[in-house]
Formats: sequence, structure tokens, C-alpha cells
Amino acid sequence: MESELSPFLFGRTVSNLGFTNREQDLDKLYKNLTQGINTMLISPRRWGKSSLVEKMILELRRKNPEIKVVNLDLFSVSTEEEFLEMFAREIIKASSSVWQEWIQSAKDFFKQLTPILTVGIDPINDFSLGFDWNQLKKHRSEILELPEKLAIDKKCRFVVCLDEFQNLATFKDFEFLEKSMRAIWQRQKSVTYCLYGSKRHMMTDIFNNPSKPFYRFGDIMLLQKIKREKWISFIIESFAKTKKEISPNLAELIPTLMQDHSWYVQQLAHYTWQKTKRKATKMEVQMAFSELIEANSPLYLREVEGLSLTQLNFLKAIAKKEEKLSSMEILLKYRLGTSANVVKNKSILLKADLIDEFDGKLSFLDPAFEYWFLRQYFKQEKTI
Repeated sequence: MESELSPFLFGRTVSNLGFTNREQDLDKLYKNLTQGINTMLISPRRWGKSSLVEKMILELRRKNPEIKVVNLDLFSVSTEEEFLEMFAREIIKASSSVWQEWIQSAKDFFKQLTPILTVGIDPINDFSLGFDWNQLKKHRSEILELPEKLAIDKKCRFVVCLDEFQNLATFKDFEFLEKSMRAIWQRQKSVTYCLYGSKRHMMTDIFNNPSKPFYRFGDIMLLQKIKREKWISFIIESFAKTKKEISPNLAELIPTLMQDHSWYVQQLAHYTWQKTKRKATKMEVQMAFSELIEANSPLYLREVEGLSLTQLNFLKAIAKKEEKLSSMEILLKYRLGTSANVVKNKSILLKADLIDEFDGKLSFLDPAFEYWFLRQYFKQEKTI
């Protein structure tokens, strides 16, 4: 018997099936990028940024085929050389569907750099472009200027999307690269950039700090959570499409438990749907919830293994809803060290996106991690 595809997707981008209620965000991003407004998209990890950008790219290619779109994932890029080579290769590949033109472009548009080109049996997948690193350091501007030059030559426009942009900040000479990118990209008339990433504090520091080159580079979009009523209707309709049923109350329980966190709502809805034969009951949701916590436990263990003792104790205080963390009573009760330790650990945990601060109150950013943490350190089981 052939298995039916789940209507709930997580662990990969959701650009069509499973994409829900980002219409306003999609409309704004689409208009920004087609109207030449550089856009920085910022939110915590797994809130749906990549899915939103992929959906926008599909719309862009469908409605504006004359715009060349490049989408680079910088997650695994570890050096400036690797970034510049990837950037050049993908810009050239996006400029034409004919691989012979890629070769010609590489020869025509680099004056100071000598490209090292390789084309395999399958040119689409076996085209590589490299440079001598000593040359590249001196003439990186030729790479950064490439999309504008190609756009003028091809009489087209480019939209360049860079995912996990904050990873560039880990490069040895990022400050110099950062200044070069801003200086060159801000003058380009035929290229629009979408820069997005999941390290919210790093992204905010790059784009919202007046002392940084990318300050006011364009429009900053802070992605919000999907509204609960949208999740409820999405879950009910998704069950119905697969000839299963879930009541409005149980459909509401799923995003409520997961605090409307996109990844976890999809994951919990999937596990519930998977366990449901015809009509979901509270028992299926409870079993699905337990499965979700277990499935993510290895990730949470890695998170806490990297923490110092005072940082772990800081999280314990947050889990217990303590507010006066610098008071002598709380310092002693949770062994937080000094008030200076509290300030330092708060900053570290905020930058790591483990906690969030809203209206002066600290909380866990990841709802499932909080449930796991309470179970792990306080033996508190969540019953539905």
C-alpha cells in the first residue's frame, strides 16, 4: 500500500505545499525586490525565512522571467575565497542558459583576475570557476561588480539572495569585505539584494548598527509569527484534504502548545496527523507531543553541553519564571555567580538565540526546548 504524503512539512523549505499565511510578507518582499529595494530579512531560526524567499523566487520567475535570480546558501561557506568563487560562478550561470556563454563571460568580464575554468560531461552541474587567492585578495571588487556588469551587457536585472548572510562575519577579514560589498553594491542600479539569516542578533548588528557599513543598506523586514487563527484553519483544511478530521479545539491546541512557532507547529501537526486514522483525539496530540520532544532531544542535549555551569543555571532561573535575576536571593538560589556574571550570561544566551527579551522579560525562544528543559532538569512533564 502506497503511503500518502503528509500535508505538514518541516525540515525543508515549504514554498508551495504547506506554505501558509505569509501573503503580506510575500507581497512586501516581492514588491521590494522587483522595485529595486535591497531587503534584509531577519527572524529566529526555523521561522520560515527560507520558505518565504523560495516562494518569492517562484513568483518572481513566473511573473518576471526577464529578471535573473540567484539564491546562495552561505551556511557551509567557511572562507572569503570560497564565497567569492561561489558568488561569481552562480552569477555567471544565472546570466545565461547556454554554458558556452558562461565560459565567454568569465573571459570577458575579468580584467585583473585570471579565471580557472572547468567544464565536465554535464556542464550544468560540472561547471567550476576558481581564482588564484593572491589575485583574488587584490581584485575582489571584480567579483562584487560582476552582477551589475553582466546585467548591463545582457540588458536584464538581477535579484541576488544570500541565505545565512551573517556567516560572512566569521571570516578573518570580514570588516574589509563588508566595506567593499557595501561600497560596490550600493552603487548598482540593475541588481537588488535580499540578505537573510537565522542568527538574529548578528544580523541585527550588521544591518541596524550605525557604526557598521551595511547600516541603512535597505529595508529591514522582521519576520513575525503566523497568526494562530491562520494555523487553525490550515490544520483543519490539511486534515480534511487527506480525508481525516480534527476538531477546531484540537487544531488550536497544536499552535498553542508550540507558541505559533512555524517549524514546531508543522512538526506537531504532522505527528498528530500520522497517528490519526479518521478523527484526531487528545490522545493522538499527547502522543505526538511526546514524540516531538524525543525527536528533538539530541539537538537540545548539544545545546546544553556547550553551556557553562552559570549559563545553565541562568536558564534554570528563566525556566522557573524568575525575574529579579541580579537579586541576592536569586543569585544564591540558582548559583548564578555575581551580578556581572548575570549580565554577561544574558548577553551570551541572547546572542545564541536560546532566550528572548520582550518588555524587559526573559523567556525561552524555542518552546519545545523549554518543555524538554523542564523535563530534563525539574522532572516536569507536560500533560495536555
